[in-house]
Amino acid sequence: MGLVILLGVFALAVGVGIPVAFAMGIAAATTFLFEGFPLLITFQRAVSGISVFSLLAIPFFVFAGELMLHGGLAKRLVDFASALVGRVRGGLANVNIFSSMLFGGISGSAVADISALGSILIPVMKEKGYSPDYAVNVTVTSSIAGIVIPPSHNMIIYAIAAGGGISISQLFLAGVVPGILMCVCLAIAAYAIAVKNNYPSEPFPGWRVLGLTAVAALPGLFTAVIIVGGTLSGIFTVTESGAFGAIYALVLTGVVYRTLSMRGFITAVVSSIKTTAMVMILIAFASSFAYLLALYQVPALLSNALTTISDNPIIILLMINVILLILGMIMDMAALILICTPIFLPIAKGIGMDPTQFGIMLLINLGLGLCTPPVGTCLFVGCAVGKVKIEDCVRTIWPFYLAILAALLLVTYVPAVSLTLPALLK
Repeated sequence: MGLVILLGVFALAVGVGIPVAFAMGIAAATTFLFEGFPLLITFQRAVSGISVFSLLAIPFFVFAGELMLHGGLAKRLVDFASALVGRVRGGLANVNIFSSMLFGGISGSAVADISALGSILIPVMKEKGYSPDYAVNVTVTSSIAGIVIPPSHNMIIYAIAAGGGISISQLFLAGVVPGILMCVCLAIAAYAIAVKNNYPSEPFPGWRVLGLTAVAALPGLFTAVIIVGGTLSGIFTVTESGAFGAIYALVLTGVVYRTLSMRGFITAVVSSIKTTAMVMILIAFASSFAYLLALYQVPALLSNALTTISDNPIIILLMINVILLILGMIMDMAALILICTPIFLPIAKGIGMDPTQFGIMLLINLGLGLCTPPVGTCLFVGCAVGKVKIEDCVRTIWPFYLAILAALLLVTYVPAVSLTLPALLK
């Protein structure tokens, strides 16, 4: 009965429009009262959930990404990507995907990626003769590279939700190859559509221009090197590397490039505070919610249900992916990481899957949910930036969905895709 109340109140609260974070808090508080526990336990579990030192890295990662967004770094990355891959058929689509891979590795935010790169590339693509829905679809689906390619604050959320036994630096390494693989799959899909529709390519500007654009973009790319390299080398903790990355981003955009205005700086600070507050509230109430899920043995019940259907690891992983894909369509990513990790990670470990590999599979899966209606944040933002109706994009986005699903299946069933690099550099 307690589990019914927990899930029922949560579903009702989300259904009437209450934000997911507060819906979890209300459901947890109601269930604690039903069980006769003091209401104070709800807030004790919430506070203990955010009393984790590693979480301090999140505001630094977010702030560094916001500084890069409002400091004009995206234009330099686009110029470099255009000179490097623009000559391929449908060149601007490849520029879009490659730029997302570079910018995502700095900002770690899919929405920031769309806001920065979409506002630059979507109008240019439409001007060059690309269909508006194609331009938006490329931008939206490639933006989730920032979720997988480090540094990503979602990786920190996953590590915390997994109980703190997973190395964040190993997660960073594990996301590199899958992130690149996903972008390659998207580039293949974009190229096939470009050939079919006879979209143009960009002329090669010459090696001198390529070198100059690379030099101009290099300082910005070094932000990711500081954050990830500092963590992997052991020079910094994850939190310290995030702080140094934010300081470097501030010096780079404000002093070196001199493209960060006071207005842009204030906007970056406010946006970082809002994002951090939202994430911390979500983690806090999710801790209370997850405590009750564990109390009612939901992971064990679901594990028994899945193994009753099949004891084949291939089928079990396929069922987990299908469940995550469906949930990703109706709920926000961060909330699902916090809710689903305690449920599905024990099942994955029980069939021999490495927790690091499961984390990358989870991030790619839920990242796809950001591009799917009815709750596709990236899809909504991309359509708003490109001034295109959502239904127009949904009708033609399916080749890009298939590309991401191909990468997801490779990560799910081929452990070497995500685990080789961490093993080599461990």
